[in-house]
Amino acid sequence: MEKEKEGPPTGAPVNLEISGTDIHVLGDLAHQIREKIKDIQGLVDLKDNFVKGKPEIRVRVDKEKAALMGLDTYTIAYTVKAAVNGVKVGVYREGKDQYDIMARLPEKDRKSIESLKRITVSSPKGEPIPLTSVAEVSLATGVGAIQRLDQKRVVTVSGDVSGRLANDVIREIESRLTRDFTWPRGYSYRFSGEQREQEKAQAFLSKAFLAAIFIILFILLAQFDSFVAPMIIMTSVLMSLIGVFMGLLLTGTAFGIIMTGIGVISLAGVVVNNAIVLIDYYNKLLARGISSREALVRAGLTRFRPVMLTAITTLLGLLPMATGVSFDFKKFAWDIGSESSQWWGPMAVAVIFGLAVATLLTLVVVPVLCSLEFSLREKSAPRSKTTS
Repeated sequence: MEKEKEGPPTGAPVNLEISGTDIHVLGDLAHQIREKIKDIQGLVDLKDNFVKGKPEIRVRVDKEKAALMGLDTYTIAYTVKAAVNGVKVGVYREGKDQYDIMARLPEKDRKSIESLKRITVSSPKGEPIPLTSVAEVSLATGVGAIQRLDQKRVVTVSGDVSGRLANDVIREIESRLTRDFTWPRGYSYRFSGEQREQEKAQAFLSKAFLAAIFIILFILLAQFDSFVAPMIIMTSVLMSLIGVFMGLLLTGTAFGIIMTGIGVISLAGVVVNNAIVLIDYYNKLLARGISSREALVRAGLTRFRPVMLTAITTLLGLLPMATGVSFDFKKFAWDIGSESSQWWGPMAVAVIFGLAVATLLTLVVVPVLCSLEFSLREKSAPRSKTTS
């Protein structure tokens, strides 16, 4: 029974698919590529799935010669098969048991090519014709297995990664294959496995992020009945991205396509809350006839505490996930270095730093943009009155 795998379905970190027409050429290319990239730092357990075939005896029938002697391919093939594998000529019964009687050449005459060349084939007139007169008998190497992908013959070179990011190793492999390796005509390669799954995940998460931004913007436009206020609020999303990349750099965390991408998408719906609360209260103060500057100051002072409390509680709640440190209440002991934190850690780091930076910048940038928008509106108001 195969052990159930945890996490999303992925292939090997390094999975190079070589495609072409001749399986033997593919095997040679796989061997050459392994020799070319085996010394790359971080690349371990390098292997390929090319299976070398065992030696075999091939009988190639010359159809023109066979036709001149009144023979066909089936008759010649049947004679060779009967001589080597045997043919059933009867049944031997002993009580309730019965055994097939097989007729074939003695074992010593089936072990060498020279012995097989002495086989004769009966013509329609009953005359014995040497096998070598109508066919060519040779020793060759067969194919152990043929892998196909999209109707193309494929040999895969795969490996694991240790101490480095898979993307860095793949970039170095691709650099060597394009710079120092000569590819025969009609043969190509592509990376699959974990790399392909990451590309699929990246494409999906990119669409999900754009869809989330569009839905948030649509709701804001409907609620504020204005285009300027939603655009000011959406700047929080851009500021959160600054925090995400800053956090990954400071902590040395790799940008995981799946978990970091999920963190970025979740941030899009979280960081706008602070700007919404600030701008909503600012608009209410303006409606009461308070000046723009005083409204911004009062809105900032009034909403500072709830905005900071919301951000701090969220950050503290995500710290155990980011650091891998938690408390086991059953054993009443600290649990450090949880395995799940390696998977969830990039998402927690993205949300923590993205939310922290976005919160701080929102309290500064959003009032500045609101003040700028009010000033531009005031300047355009006299012109419109004069024109009318």
